[in-house]
Amino acid sequence: MGSRSSISVPFRYLFGPGPSNVPPRILAAGGRPIIGHMHSEMFGIMNDIKKGIQYAFQTSNNMTLAMSGSGHTAMECAVFNIVEPGESVLVAINGIWGERVAEIAERMGAKVHTLFKTPGGHFTNAEIEQALAKYKPVLFFLTHGESSAGLVHPMDGVGDICHKYNCLLLVDSVASLGAAPLLMDQQNIDILYTGSQKALNAPPGTAPVSFSERACHKMFNRKTKPVSYLLDMTHLSNYWGNDGKPERIYHHTGPVSGFFALRESLAILAEMGLENSWSHHTEIAEYLWKGLEDLGLKLFIKDKDLRLPSVTTIAIPEGYDWKELLAYIMKHHRIEFTGGLGPSVGMVLRIGLMGYNCNKANAAMVLAALEDALKQCRKSKA
Repeated sequence: MGSRSSISVPFRYLFGPGPSNVPPRILAAGGRPIIGHMHSEMFGIMNDIKKGIQYAFQTSNNMTLAMSGSGHTAMECAVFNIVEPGESVLVAINGIWGERVAEIAERMGAKVHTLFKTPGGHFTNAEIEQALAKYKPVLFFLTHGESSAGLVHPMDGVGDICHKYNCLLLVDSVASLGAAPLLMDQQNIDILYTGSQKALNAPPGTAPVSFSERACHKMFNRKTKPVSYLLDMTHLSNYWGNDGKPERIYHHTGPVSGFFALRESLAILAEMGLENSWSHHTEIAEYLWKGLEDLGLKLFIKDKDLRLPSVTTIAIPEGYDWKELLAYIMKHHRIEFTGGLGPSVGMVLRIGLMGYNCNKANAAMVLAALEDALKQCRKSKA
C-alpha cells in the first residue's frame, strides 16, 4: 500500500497480554470530534476520568490523574517525582517489570537494591520486611500483575510493613486492574498505576496513576526538581485540577482522543462493577485453565491462587517450537498469543482474555486454535 491511499489494518483477535480488542463503544468515543486540551468541556472529561480512576483503584486520593503516555510513562512519573538522586530504592524483581523500574531508578541516580526471584516466584512479607530493614529505602516497588510470568502477587500487609519502615509502596497493576482484586486505600498502597490497553480495553497511550497523601508529602517537599519536565507532578497536578489553584495553566497537550476513550472505558467498568469484573475474569480463567489441562498442557504457575486471571502462562509444550506455534495460530486463526517477555522468554506462552475479550466463546476459540496447532505443528526431533 502506498502512503497516498487510506490506511488498511487487519482484524485480529488480540488474545495476548495486551493490547486487547477495543469494543465499539470505546472506539466510537475515541472517534468524537477533537476539542481543545484546555477547553472547559475537556476539563469536565478529565474530572470524569479522575472519578473513574478513583473507583477503579478504590481510593479517595485527590492526586489521581491519567498520564499522557502508556504504562511506562506512569512508571517513570512515579520514580522521577518520588525519588531524589542518591536516595535508596528497593525493587522486587520476579519478571520484566521490576527490571524496568530498577533501570529507570538507576538512570535518575537512585541507589537501587533488588529482591530477586525467577519468573513465577513471589516474595513473602518476611522477605520484604528483612530487605526494608537492611536497605532503608524511600520507595519499594512491587508488581501486582506480573504479566511476563502470569503471576498475581499477594498484597495484604505489604503497605503496612513499608510504612513501619517509613517507606512508600509503589505498585504496578497494568495487567491486573479490573481482573484481580486490588484496594489501594485499604491495602495502604502509596502510588498505584495501570495502563489503558489491558482489561480497560481502551487504545494504548494513557496511564491512570494515583498518589497517597504520604506520597504527595514526599513528592512536593523535594530539594531538587524531578529530572523530567514533562512528568513533573507540580505541573501535572495543576493540569488535572488537583493542586487547589483557581485555574489550570498550559503544561503540555494531552492525548485528547485517548482521554475520550479512557473516560468511556472507566465508565464501562463502573457500570459493570469492580466485584463483578473480578469474579467474571476468575470464572473465565478457570474455564480456560481446565481446557488447557485437558489438552495436556501444563500451567506455568502451579498455585491457582497466584495465577493472574487476565494473563495465563503455559509452559512451552515439550518438543514444539514456540515461535512456530504462535505463527501458525496467527496465520490460520487470526489470533495473537505471545511468547515470554524479558526473563520469561523461552519459558512460556501467554494468553490474555481481558475485559471485553473475556468470555467463554473466546476461551473456546483459544482452546480450539491451540488444539489445532498442536496437531499441525510438527514436534521437533530434539
